[in-house]
Amino acid sequence: MKKKILLMLSLLAVMCLLSGCMAISGSRLESMFGTGGASTVQAGNAAAGTAANTGDTVTISKAEYERLARFKDLAELYDACEIAFFREPDTDQMLEYAARGLMAGLGDPYSYYYSPEEYAQMWEDDTGEYVGIGVMILSYVKEGYCVITRVFQGGPAEAAGVQRGDILYRVGEDLYVTPENLTEAVKIMRGEEGTDVDVTFLRNEEEITFTITRKAVKVNEVDSTLLEDGIGMIALYEFSGEAEVEFENALNALLKQGIKGLIIDLRDNSGGWVDQARYIGDLFMDKGEVCYLVYRDGEEEHRYYRTTDGKADVQLVILVNENTASSSEILTGALRDCADATVVGTNSFGKGIIQEVMPIGNNGAGFQLTIAEYMTPKGNKVHEVGIKPDVEVERAEGEEKNYEFADVEHDIQLKTALEVMREKLK
Repeated sequence: MKKKILLMLSLLAVMCLLSGCMAISGSRLESMFGTGGASTVQAGNAAAGTAANTGDTVTISKAEYERLARFKDLAELYDACEIAFFREPDTDQMLEYAARGLMAGLGDPYSYYYSPEEYAQMWEDDTGEYVGIGVMILSYVKEGYCVITRVFQGGPAEAAGVQRGDILYRVGEDLYVTPENLTEAVKIMRGEEGTDVDVTFLRNEEEITFTITRKAVKVNEVDSTLLEDGIGMIALYEFSGEAEVEFENALNALLKQGIKGLIIDLRDNSGGWVDQARYIGDLFMDKGEVCYLVYRDGEEEHRYYRTTDGKADVQLVILVNENTASSSEILTGALRDCADATVVGTNSFGKGIIQEVMPIGNNGAGFQLTIAEYMTPKGNKVHEVGIKPDVEVERAEGEEKNYEFADVEHDIQLKTALEVMREKLK
């Protein structure tokens, strides 16, 4: 049997050597690109970007041939597995992992491939409606754990007794949760409405297990309140769903109550859709831009994230922390540059790059790709630098677990933001 496999691999090697001269074996390209048939691809004199078909032969430009030839090793691996692997290989899975590996080769944690299931899940998450337990989770990658940052009102987790600040420890009997497998844990916590899932948390270093019944959850992206006469507060948790509409409705309600100052809480907001940041920024800015893009060749793009005249007449203070990232930093930078906002808290995360999300193929898969770096309107860099607050206020370790929304008594950063606002309104 071993001799038979060696013979097959030797024949494959001979085929590869022969095809490496002037033509790429049709079977290998078909394995990768699913073209079917038994045609041969040859390097010819066709104009760049064109192909001439003659019977079983497709003639392409030399440049296109050389581009395709770069996949030769990958195609050889594919054929070797198809011919000689000791079990029938799952070729669809092989190609999916090849796509994942291709994106991983960029060395960018924000560029990656979505399987059809993951791509559909991503868009479902964006609607803010799903069947699950009703919590928001934040990964602390360096520390290696995941923390509950919100327990949605009226959701099953709240009914069970889950609290903000609980560490997500285990899902089911044997999935111990880490930032690396959080996606898998979330998938388990979601499911059919009315079914149960056991979830274990760490609270004050003690394990607490709840049996939680899954139900439909509607995520609110905004909370708002009047802190005191003339000063309102809006917490924006994520740029997804209809966050910009929720934010504008909350702002209008506070303006009707006569506020002259607004505290925008963007702590632990990891970002989302940039156009929602543009929309919200436009509520407080005249004609301009919330950010501009810089591509890898140095070209600047100023067309996309423009604002228009007309703005709310309020003073602004923005709360940020080390988990304020991406679109949150875009909004913060724009309002500090163009709306005289004062930033309070700790240095933000520093994700100053923008991704584009696109479908690929015809089976429902997709990918996201970092396409540019962004700068604040005044040209300040954010990526790997973050936004330094005007007023720095550190929280004591574990303090973020000890307060709820608009808890001025226990939230030292909010208390400071309120003091800053009072000074601005004098």
